[in-house]
Amino acid sequence: MPIDPLTIIMLVVLALLVFFMFRNSRKRQRDAQNLQSKMVVGADVMTNFGVYGTILSIDEDENQVLLETTPGTILKVHRQTIARVITPDEPVSTETDDSNSLESHDVDGEPAYGERIDPETSADDAPNTAPGTSNQKKVDE
Repeated sequence: MPIDPLTIIMLVVLALLVFFMFRNSRKRQRDAQNLQSKMVVGADVMTNFGVYGTILSIDEDENQVLLETTPGTILKVHRQTIARVITPDEPVSTETDDSNSLESHDVDGEPAYGERIDPETSADDAPNTAPGTSNQKKVDE
């Protein structure tokens, strides 16, 4: 009984899918173990919901962590809500949104995609809205 090529291709794709599923699962387990080993009392951490704080105590039996966010404010969170441990050389947040800055104009003087135009500017300063139109004033001679 001959095996057609389509069946062979489908079996190979299925084998690759299973291989990548196991590989991804092992990687997640390794990352989770790495995070758990870094979670010690006194470590600066970030939770899944974006709260930064310092670990005061870890309860292994109840899977709870006491987290001090600001002096005098202590949160009790589940151990799995700790998303990452912040190291001193790692910046907390370096992303800035410069989409509304004045320097984001193109070379042609048109605003960047999604940038708002100041409504106080005159119609002469606004960018072209239709191809082939010009904002130049006509001079009466």
